[in-house]
Amino acid sequence: MSDSLLNPAVAIVGGGPAGLMAAEILAGSGLPVTIFDHMPSLGRKFLMAGRGGLNLTHSEPLDRFLDRYGAARGHLEPAIRAFPPEALIAWCEGLGQETFIGTSGRVFPRSMKASPLLRAWLRRLADQGVRVATRHRWTGWDAAGGLTFQTADGLAVVRPAATILALGGASWPRLGSDGGWANLLAEDVDAFQPSNCGVLVDWPDAVRTRFAGHPLKRIAVRFGDVTVRGEAVISETGLEGGAIYALSARLRDAIRSNGQATPQIDLRPDLDLATLGRRLSLPRRGQSLPTVLRKQAGLAPAAIALVLAAVHRGEGQADLAGMIKALPVTVHGLRGIERAISSAGGLRWSAVTDDFMLVRRPGTFAAGEMLDWEAPTGGYLLQACFSTGVRAARGVLSWLDATRQTGT
Repeated sequence: MSDSLLNPAVAIVGGGPAGLMAAEILAGSGLPVTIFDHMPSLGRKFLMAGRGGLNLTHSEPLDRFLDRYGAARGHLEPAIRAFPPEALIAWCEGLGQETFIGTSGRVFPRSMKASPLLRAWLRRLADQGVRVATRHRWTGWDAAGGLTFQTADGLAVVRPAATILALGGASWPRLGSDGGWANLLAEDVDAFQPSNCGVLVDWPDAVRTRFAGHPLKRIAVRFGDVTVRGEAVISETGLEGGAIYALSARLRDAIRSNGQATPQIDLRPDLDLATLGRRLSLPRRGQSLPTVLRKQAGLAPAAIALVLAAVHRGEGQADLAGMIKALPVTVHGLRGIERAISSAGGLRWSAVTDDFMLVRRPGTFAAGEMLDWEAPTGGYLLQACFSTGVRAARGVLSWLDATRQTGT
């Protein structure tokens, strides 16, 4: 390994959006930067995020945007206000990737892909002089405080002036975010949990075998005092989709406390209960219940199957309209973290300063999903990764400046 790799001014461990953004800020300030990553290439999870259309951020008012981060809002707000959605959009377009706002308010590159953006970004970083060392798995610190890495050639030690850890959470481990770093910071880490993921439901055979893969379109899912409109998909093991993902954190907490949770699905949110009741009260004229549900209630086959399953369980006969408007679904678990879109847990906020420096490791900063926050899909995840990367990089600049001034 060359001296420039061994002793960069700043080492960034993790080549996802947070780490890459931190590298750009620091290299743009004239500092030698090396990015270390244990995978063979950078940005693998970022590319996966763009597979169905890269949702960079959201265009809603910033105060509402910030509320999406729940309990972590106060910790993330300074970083996001300093690098808000409009700054991220301008950055993306500065890389030659025009953006647009979708009908939902979400912001996408015009190409709808992550790969053109990542290629342009890596070219910019190379032009700035950023070095990259792949297949380097971080293993902690040596006795003198140097970063240690396991490589194909054995152990490597790096002694930077400052470090940014951008190691990701624990979802989609095959793409690099395996959460293995948590053991190295165990006293300051809360266990990872799945977030933005599907839920487990014990479907009857008639639903599981005939309707796995079928969508439930234009529905509303309610749990507690929160209702989310959108879509879901029946799977063999439960439910997937945006309307479910948005409630996964609340469902996870309820399952942890009670062993299960029972959200309700409104299969016709565009119809009020009274109107639906009148339609279902019309004479059936010999029609079967599935035909009534299709013609009078306007339900698709998958939705009909869920209603029939509830009726067969002895629910809803007396108030079929009420059943359609509030179909109970018993959820007994969440899908594993290895297939979750994101994860909760990670480095506690008490373990870092306001600019994300580790309290126990002065000169070492953290950014991205390894910090303990979660958010729904819709651009909030990537925005926080970018913004915390910027914040950590600026923290490094301030810290290096302070150490130069004090001579420490």
